[in-house]
This record gives sequence, C-alpha cells and structure tokens, in this order.
Amino acid sequence: MVDSGEIMKGDKLILRGLRFHGFHGVKPEERTLGQKFLVDVDAWMDLRAAGRSDCLSDTISYTDIYRIVKEVVEGPPQNLLESVAELIASTTLTKHHPRISAVRVKVGKPHVAVQGFVDYLGVEIFRYRSVDGQS
Repeated sequence: MVDSGEIMKGDKLILRGLRFHGFHGVKPEERTLGQKFLVDVDAWMDLRAAGRSDCLSDTISYTDIYRIVKEVVEGPPQNLLESVAELIASTTLTKHHPRISAVRVKVGKPHVAVQGFVDYLGVEIFRYRSVDGQS
C-alpha cells in the first residue's frame, strides 16, 4: 500500500478555478435555476517520464481531466457537493488507470443563502487508488 504522505509529496497535475453552471443541490431553485460551481483538482502521478521526453503520451492531458469535471458538473443533478466531488474523483481514477495514484477534488458554491459574506462554501475530498479500490 502506498503511504498517503508520500503521494502528497510527489508530482501532480494541477487544475485551478474551473467554473461551470450546474443544477446540483437540494433546494428547488438550485434544481431549476442552477448556479455557478468552482472546482479545483490535483492528480498525483509520476511526471518524470514526461519531463524527460517532452511527450504528451508520457503524461495525461489537462484537458482530459477538465472534460471529466465539465461532464460531471454540467451533467445530471446531484443533491450534495460530496456526490459531485466523488463522481469527479472516481471517474478521474477510473479513466486514467493506472497512472493517477490519488486525486484531490475541491467543489465550491460561491452563491449560497447564508447570513454573511463568503467567497464560497464547499467540500474537499482526497481519494487514493489503493485505499478506494480503484484499479
């Protein structure tokens, strides 16, 4: 089993500030009007071969992960951000088997009905291939 501390110190692909309109949430207005969602993804994998070869085939294109996030956020509605994040993480681990060893997914809602000022409210999950049974 891979030590999660070792994974977090390794190489990773980084996608920040992805913005999409989706219809996730438990309130009726969230399901009918939709809202903006902010997503960040880190995907841990060994990038040495790509660094040496300068070849896209030795890594994973950022656009592949971007596409997964877009499909999930703009796709069928989920009640919870936890479900949205889980779908992004599990699809990323499954579609890029076995290169990606772990993912971190942060999903935020910038427009929430709370008393006060917030940048966003959201969730952040970490999923590891060996722990979560992804293969």
